[in-house]
Amino acid sequence: MLKNRDLNRATLSRQLLLRRHRMDPAAAVEHLVGLHSQLPQNPYTALWSRLADFDPAAFSVRLADREFVRISLQRSTIHTVTADDCLTLRPVLQVPQDRTLKSAFGRQLAGVDIEAAADRARQLTEDRPMTFNDIGTALAEQWPEASPRALGMIARHRLSMVQVPPRGFWQRGGESRHTTAESWLGRRLAVAGSLGVPAARFSLR
Repeated sequence: MLKNRDLNRATLSRQLLLRRHRMDPAAAVEHLVGLHSQLPQNPYTALWSRLADFDPAAFSVRLADREFVRISLQRSTIHTVTADDCLTLRPVLQVPQDRTLKSAFGRQLAGVDIEAAADRARQLTEDRPMTFNDIGTALAEQWPEASPRALGMIARHRLSMVQVPPRGFWQRGGESRHTTAESWLGRRLAVAGSLGVPAARFSLR
């Protein structure tokens, strides 16, 4: 039986926090199954704490090159993951995304065709990255009875929306503009059913 200290050490080791490792950032991000990134500089602090000779500017270059993406995943919050993990993890986490949309915005979206709105948001954002406010305003032209903010959240929760640079670059700001992971990475998402996770069924009823 593990003592509390042993369990503590084992947990810190699994999180790469007992010492700085000589590991490529991509390997570390995959090992950790993503880095919480609700604040844009969070992943830089997280990697500096774990990796020897971590270069934040070089990480920004790799983010620009689309090796990493920022996307809503665990707990419906923004995480930095590798492109491969993005395409694998996002379908697995569709069910909690649907629950969040329904519980937080269901009443405000009564009467809205959720799938039609999501399809329209996909068209808009694959044409050019947009903020969720801009998405909601655009969707309100077709669904004027609904809250623009709630309409924007359809895109956030029903689609695989990644935040595009310069948001997330080291020591730089930028609006939270989004497009789909499929468009940004030029690849399809994994099929949820093939990962042992049933495809989500969404209803506001």
